[in-house]
Amino acid sequence: MELLAHNFSSDFARSAHLARGAGDDGDSEALVAFRDPQQMSLLVRATAFVFADPRSRQLHELIERIAPSEATVLITGETGTGKELIARHVHGLSGRAEQTFVAINCGAFSETLVESELFGYEKGAFTGAQQGKPGWFETASGGTLFLDEIGDLPLAMQVKLLRVLQEREVVRLGARRAIPIDVRLIAATNVDLAEAVRAGRFREDLYYRLQVIGLPLRPLRERPGDIMPLTRHFMAIYAQRLHLGEVELGPDAQQALLAYPWPGNIRELENVIHRALLVCRSGVVRTEDLSLSGWHRAPAPAPVSAPVPVLDTWAGGADIAYAAHGAAGQDDLLAAERFARAWQALLDSGEAVEFEAIQQELVRAAWERNERNQVRTAKHLNLSRNILRTFLKKAGAID
Repeated sequence: MELLAHNFSSDFARSAHLARGAGDDGDSEALVAFRDPQQMSLLVRATAFVFADPRSRQLHELIERIAPSEATVLITGETGTGKELIARHVHGLSGRAEQTFVAINCGAFSETLVESELFGYEKGAFTGAQQGKPGWFETASGGTLFLDEIGDLPLAMQVKLLRVLQEREVVRLGARRAIPIDVRLIAATNVDLAEAVRAGRFREDLYYRLQVIGLPLRPLRERPGDIMPLTRHFMAIYAQRLHLGEVELGPDAQQALLAYPWPGNIRELENVIHRALLVCRSGVVRTEDLSLSGWHRAPAPAPVSAPVPVLDTWAGGADIAYAAHGAAGQDDLLAAERFARAWQALLDSGEAVEFEAIQQELVRAAWERNERNQVRTAKHLNLSRNILRTFLKKAGAID
């Protein structure tokens, strides 16, 4: 696989490169991948992104058009779809390519630390602040700042982030003087921010400020043309790493890979190929080596917006009207009615209702329903994976 010219100025553990491989039709296909995926495996959810499927090619064309601008970019997509790689690709095609690229996960910091991490602090700003420290906005000045899981930011921090984007300056914690910054911001989330705005969990003004340019990443199941190029890439990577020589993919295994719905997206595909190369025999990967039993079915249809329960206080408070964003099936309506009756019965019983206990029970039930898969459970509940893990820890479901 030949490396091309998109080399990043930051150190290799924070960089990606553009590569090309030969497709089945003889055409070349653009592939964005980390230079050393083994170093990155614990830091990112996807280590490669290919632009072979027609929908991915359209995305690549859009990236090439918007990358040279200074506009803020919002990347949306499920966990494991390669959002950070796309952010790095935008940076690499921009006028800031030779400057710093800083990637931060907003869900990795507690609410008390996120402000000092993003904006920095002065000496004596809090107990233990022996000296001043620049925040990530200052560190990325002149380059690009990538804020992953932007939907996890507390509302108070959303206000401050909006002001930074508007004023192009930051004020360190404990300081009175503003510091000018020159940063291009790229944000990403696996949460439906429009729904979060309607639910009051995300500020509407910040949402529109971020989505100057939106880059929606489709899940792998919706761009099947990318599956085999990615498979070839990961097979080459792990065959070299495991000193296996040339490894082939059997026809049955290829069909299984194309039929699988890939709930974990690119990251799951990489893990499946890694395991398959560890257990395959005679240099051929067969269906049984993939460990996809029970999943050989057609991809699930696109989800229909679920009905939103709205308390009808004008009808005495007992009835619940259902406002649907899309056409809801009869099963959805019946389930909603059963939930409404059960909830009303609980209220009528006069028993104390502990909100936190109910919340934890809902999360536990969804987790079990999704076979204890955190990615699918988070999608089912329209939560980020970090928030879901917080609820599961409170419920004692995980350590």
